Amino acid sequence: MAAVTRGSFSALRLLLVQQYRRRCFRTQNLRLSRKPPPAPPCSGWDGSPQVSCRRTLRTAVAWRRPVVQFKLSDIGEGIMEVTVKEWYVKEGDKVSQFDSICEVQSDKASVTITSRYDGVIRKLYYDVDGTALVGKPLVDIETESGSELSQEEDVVETPAMTREEHTHQEIKGHKTQATPAVRRLAMENNIKLSEVVGTGKDGRILKEDILNFLAKQTGAILPPAPLFQEIQPPAPAPAAPAARPVSTPAGVEPPTTTPKPVFTGKDVTEPLKGFHRAMVKTMMAALKIPHFGYCDDVDLSRLVLLRSELKPTAERRGVKLSYMPFFIKAASLGLLHFPILNSSLDEGCQNITYKASHNIGLAMDTSQGLLVPNVKNVQLLSVFEIAQELNRLQALGAAGQLGKAELSGGTFTLSNIGSIGGTYAKPVILPPEVAIGALGKIQVLPRFDPDGRVIPAHIMKVSWSADHRIIDGATMCRFSNLWREYLENPASMVLDLK
Repeated sequence: MAAVTRGSFSALRLLLVQQYRRRCFRTQNLRLSRKPPPAPPCSGWDGSPQVSCRRTLRTAVAWRRPVVQFKLSDIGEGIMEVTVKEWYVKEGDKVSQFDSICEVQSDKASVTITSRYDGVIRKLYYDVDGTALVGKPLVDIETESGSELSQEEDVVETPAMTREEHTHQEIKGHKTQATPAVRRLAMENNIKLSEVVGTGKDGRILKEDILNFLAKQTGAILPPAPLFQEIQPPAPAPAAPAARPVSTPAGVEPPTTTPKPVFTGKDVTEPLKGFHRAMVKTMMAALKIPHFGYCDDVDLSRLVLLRSELKPTAERRGVKLSYMPFFIKAASLGLLHFPILNSSLDEGCQNITYKASHNIGLAMDTSQGLLVPNVKNVQLLSVFEIAQELNRLQALGAAGQLGKAELSGGTFTLSNIGSIGGTYAKPVILPPEVAIGALGKIQVLPRFDPDGRVIPAHIMKVSWSADHRIIDGATMCRFSNLWREYLENPASMVLDLK
């Protein structure tokens, strides 16, 4: 009985194996009729096409395009969230490597995120003005090759930014977009890409930009923008056309009418984001500083004549020369005599740090709000070199590309309120600095000469604020007198220039 049972079972097993082989042959013939891509020959241990059938199924699955999650990487400074300011793509758009995906903004800088892949956008995870979290997906991208999937999986395991991803994430004013060939060309000629203005898509630096930079040998300088204006004296006569601010392009006139208020019918509440949030933090820290103010008048008549003589020479060398380089250099010369104004006080008010570098900041009104980039090591620069750096900072500010390198490390600040039209102000100190000056507009006012005759003079008001914990009024007054002396007699600066 047992032998019969074993024989029946063997016959049944043989029948099932034959039926399975027929199905595999039928499936393979059907696929061959559709002309699939040729597969390498293979066979099972018994010569059957079972393995070929299995490989055919595996090949069909591999032809599906993988969808990868492009995550927001760590951009440093302990930032855990950013605000999505603008999307450059939408669902269904094709993207290539280095194409801009979106612009995000933290409380320290703006960041343009660019694609690492060639593919199609399948999903956007945030709306405009939405808050994106570091380490979380920004978009889903259907890539064009399966090999890229494994690379992405290696990257997104950790939210920290790898070196490869860092090259595709641009911090405005700090990182630039350029091909490896362009970067090599810049490196071979000792050119900093941050000083070159790109004319390609999304500000990408092209080979022609590097060659033009080499030809000029004066730095890449954009036409000044109306967002930031330098001090200009008024026209000497009503018949002459009014002098334009240095940073206002020709043919662009300031608006003559004030915009009408828009009544929406309801109150609107929105969260503080980006630079506004940074301003709140800075001003809250400034409230802890006991301010005191000091104001004075400065006669710039001689400086106006000197600048008018030097301006054409500077323009031939590719630099717009305003009054601000003279103000900044005079401040640096004064700080050499009063180093406590270029210091900082620790949080416990126990130690004073005297800064060796004069990194003088310039408050700049931009489309992103009030920003204060600074000119590094002014004590080592000439007036012309300061003007070059101001031109560069002005171009970056107009383009919204000021980054951490330009915005950090300031030790002393000047604010040019005169570009808007003010005279006196009460400037607020920017911690950890201990002093700041506000410069009013230049006005032609009557003054007496040594013979008692009334003459026109170019007068500017200056307002100083200082930290009264470590700076007394006499020190601020003496510094202001020395600074004023340099500007009222520009030739005296030559004695102290190095």
